[in-house]
Amino acid sequence: MKPIEEIKPLLETPKKVVITMHQKPDADAMGSSLAMYHYLRQKGHDITVISPTNFPDFLAWLPGADLVVDFESMQEKAMSALEGVELLFCLDFNALYRTKNLAPYLEQLKCPKILIDHHLEPQPAFDYGVSDTKASSTAQLVYETLYKLGEEQYITEEIAQCIYAGTITDTGSFRFASTSARVHRMVADLMDRGLKHEIIHQNIYDNFLENRLRFIGHSLLHRMEVFYEYNTAMMAIPYADLKRFDLQTGDTEGLVNFLLSIQGIKMAALIIDRREEVKLSFRSKGDFDVNTFARRYFEGGGHFNAAGGRSTDTLEKTVQRFIHAMEENEALLQDHIKV
Repeated sequence: MKPIEEIKPLLETPKKVVITMHQKPDADAMGSSLAMYHYLRQKGHDITVISPTNFPDFLAWLPGADLVVDFESMQEKAMSALEGVELLFCLDFNALYRTKNLAPYLEQLKCPKILIDHHLEPQPAFDYGVSDTKASSTAQLVYETLYKLGEEQYITEEIAQCIYAGTITDTGSFRFASTSARVHRMVADLMDRGLKHEIIHQNIYDNFLENRLRFIGHSLLHRMEVFYEYNTAMMAIPYADLKRFDLQTGDTEGLVNFLLSIQGIKMAALIIDRREEVKLSFRSKGDFDVNTFARRYFEGGGHFNAAGGRSTDTLEKTVQRFIHAMEENEALLQDHIKV
């Protein structure tokens, strides 16, 4: 993979461009993709942003979100955008299979594929890019890419909003270890450029329906289990709960972090029956590597302290598999959290 700086000659003349992200995109995937969209639009390119699936309603306020093509519900429009595409930008994922049903079509493309991502172990399928696991977010990498290209003058208020949205969510509002001095310097620069950060916080964190709060209360009361002997907390959500509270895409976002807030807990797991498969989210403190844990036991991966996985077993069998995996890692989980 050639350095991201080498794409600059490719951007000097208008091209047909597609930007895509991982399925069920979060604020970082959407924010980084739309930030890149607003930059490339200023350069005169013909751009389509494609999401492999729908995205949460609480991200609909992002500048340009109304232009994003949902591959599952707008496949004809997405396929038209992919026809004759000259550049493909892949943001916030490290392997094409993470784009779900869109993946086979991306694999067939002959145009240069450009990666901007911060997950571990990128697939060798990209021609240009940056893969920096120390970055707080892909949104941060988009910001830094504009500087590397000498294009920072294109950072508009819209781009700043998209970058900030992706950064605050992936850093847990700047509390995760990935919140480096680089991040704070970036935010200071964005604020100097006119960013109004409080509006973005309200749009992301104060923009849910009542049923989500009731679901969270129900889950904490009835679905949470704490294994103090393993410094682990788990929450298993049956599909019936999703239906009962009429949850939408994104409504379970951040739920796993409640578990990690318990004193002494080193690993937290959220296990959700999505009917088509069981999805797992892992978070950890200190030196417990949930990326390796997810890869080993649940066909997943991600970051050292934040990862995800999947299971085709029933919810009950998946929970038992998780408990067994937890027991196998007893020595690592019983270590004191290193500060």
